[in-house]
Amino acid sequence: MAADYHRPTRFPPGMFEAYQGAADPAQVSRVAHDTAAALLARVRENPDPEIVERLVSYTDSHGIDTIAELWAQASPKSLPGALWRLYLLRTLIRQDPRGIALAFQRGSEVSHTIDQVVAGAAIPTGPDEVRELADTILHGVFAGDFAVALERASAFCRVTSAGFADLADDADVSDAVHPDRPTEYTRRALRLTELADEFTACARLWRHDSLD
Repeated sequence: MAADYHRPTRFPPGMFEAYQGAADPAQVSRVAHDTAAALLARVRENPDPEIVERLVSYTDSHGIDTIAELWAQASPKSLPGALWRLYLLRTLIRQDPRGIALAFQRGSEVSHTIDQVVAGAAIPTGPDEVRELADTILHGVFAGDFAVALERASAFCRVTSAGFADLADDADVSDAVHPDRPTEYTRRALRLTELADEFTACARLWRHDSLD
């Protein structure tokens, strides 16, 4: 997914020096785990609202590549992998809030689970509501119950995936203007299902003090 984003990477002064020049995968992995653990521990120990807000909106100013360079290669079932996926989900929502809101609303209509309740999005769910939910989930990572934040992200992904799958079924493959729309919707549904499973696994590990 990191290859989809091309904003220039800008590291804040004095941060992430250890990453630069990390040639071997083992070193990259160590830096990813160390920075994720240090960042989370420091903020959760003293969740200053201003700092938390800056972290939530970090990619708005610096781009997703900054996070991708550091954490995207980490295992999905790891702390840096979980943080990367949470930032990625927020970015995907902010890039297409209308499309994501439409899929979430459709998923809420066709899904017969409590996932929409767990996700906690406002009803009806429009672009503003999904953007707000993304920020709320990430805020919970730094100043709330980390496992609950992961579970909310997972539930949101499942509902939205169901919505994209249903939209793919409705899409007209003969549409000359958007002939690839069913394939695109299906691809999004599959990726969101993967994200949901990864968030659920990470939440379970966190609750057992095994997410590192």
